[in-house]
Amino acid sequence: MELLDLIKQRQSVRRYTSQPVEKDKLERCLEAARLAPSASNSQPWSFIVVDQPALKDKVAKLTYDNIIVFNKFVPQAPVLVVFVIEKPKKITQIARFIKKIDYPKIDIGIAAAHFCLQAAEEGLGTCMLGWFREKPIKGLLNIPDDKKIGLIIPIGYFPEDYPLREKIRKKFDEVVKYNAYSP
Repeated sequence: MELLDLIKQRQSVRRYTSQPVEKDKLERCLEAARLAPSASNSQPWSFIVVDQPALKDKVAKLTYDNIIVFNKFVPQAPVLVVFVIEKPKKITQIARFIKKIDYPKIDIGIAAAHFCLQAAEEGLGTCMLGWFREKPIKGLLNIPDDKKIGLIIPIGYFPEDYPLREKIRKKFDEVVKYNAYSP
């Protein structure tokens, strides 16, 4: 598939079948994330694959509650991948301090985009989650206190009748400027 077609096809999936995700497909997604570029090649990430059903359900239930209900679909996914932010190289830490830019969070986003695009290529659905109860999830997964969870991504097959939604984006001319900023 052409990359731009794949980008147009990829969407946040919020309904999954119970079909297991094949290990080779999952590992290609993880490899795509691992190969993502990062500031000073710090690669400030590790990925925790949560595929044991009981543990996966416990983590999934920590992505929503009685008030925040928009992630209630997460338990349907057969696998969750937790993106942990690791300590970057010293040069990136210095740059973050000087420039006031959190490069590891940017890097996690790039890795997640690679992961999700590869998943779409594999015929799998994903949805990047930034809303979750971090502390209890860290406890369940033995993530050290000094680490942060950047994202959690459910991954799995979506039903055949799942609609491909039209992407609602700003017009090209609204976001692309040549040579100078213009309103």
